Amino acid sequence: MENEPTPLISVVVPLYKEAVQLRTFLDKANSELAGTVLHYELIAVDYGSPDETWQVISEQVQNLPHLHALRLSRNFGKELALCAGLERARGDAVIVMDGDGQHPPSLLPEMVRLWQTTGAAVVEAVKVKRGRETLSGKLSALLFYIILNKLSGFDLKGASDFKLMNRKAVNAWLAMRERNVFFRGMTVWMGFTTVRVPFEVAPRSAGTSGWSYLKRVRLAVTGLTAFSSLPLQLVTLAGGLFFIFAVVLGAQTLYLKLLGRAVSGFATVILLELIIGSLLMISLGIVGEYLARIYEEVKKRPRYFIADSIGGDPSGNKPAYRESPDV
Repeated sequence: MENEPTPLISVVVPLYKEAVQLRTFLDKANSELAGTVLHYELIAVDYGSPDETWQVISEQVQNLPHLHALRLSRNFGKELALCAGLERARGDAVIVMDGDGQHPPSLLPEMVRLWQTTGAAVVEAVKVKRGRETLSGKLSALLFYIILNKLSGFDLKGASDFKLMNRKAVNAWLAMRERNVFFRGMTVWMGFTTVRVPFEVAPRSAGTSGWSYLKRVRLAVTGLTAFSSLPLQLVTLAGGLFFIFAVVLGAQTLYLKLLGRAVSGFATVILLELIIGSLLMISLGIVGEYLARIYEEVKKRPRYFIADSIGGDPSGNKPAYRESPDV
């Protein structure tokens, strides 16, 4: 229809130590979005970069009128930086992507086209090649996806944070207020209609990844505990199995004692104590992890604080929750 307003596309980009190649990335993203002939905005979220990322953003705001930027007061993590960007995105559709160049800006027009032509709520970019990555990194990622699939039923193999969500999906995502955020898992959990577009992870143009092995493990633990309580049930199952084993072993010991054939087995006793002790410690660790998640949630602290915003951030420090006719 002639009077139908032109859609607004928001692109949310979390940034951490990306000063070296940030100018190139922003120029490419701005150029690709301009080619869609739609209204658009770029929302950059610097979550505690120790380098000159914020200075580069401040310079680019002068050259890119569509660029808005937020700087968090400290490093609250990428997932919460995404929250800050999504809460301030005004678009009819919102695209989330990394700012290290591994999510190619050249894919942006295709994602917008699929959203407009298919009517899907989510357009997800799926990795067909993971790019340059160590063997241990690939194996650990594969193991995580297998475990998550078995525990929760969600298949995230090849999934990425590079995706487009329409306003209905964004509003639904914003309605989930937990502090332990796992973006790609929460998006799949919502269950909206999704179309997929393949892409190859490009090598970083400059700089090094801010994702250490420890951070990957922490994100994996968050993902597993956020979407399944099965580990707690496994503790109960293991307890039941050991109880049956203890009853059988106790009955056998008593039987041999009554027959006068009981044999002292020091090594066996020590081995059993080690096994049972290890099981108890692991069980307490699993229970403790869930208790820690509950503790963090019930405190109801703000998920992040904004230290600065530039570029005419339309919503200031207040979350933008736009109504959708479908919600």
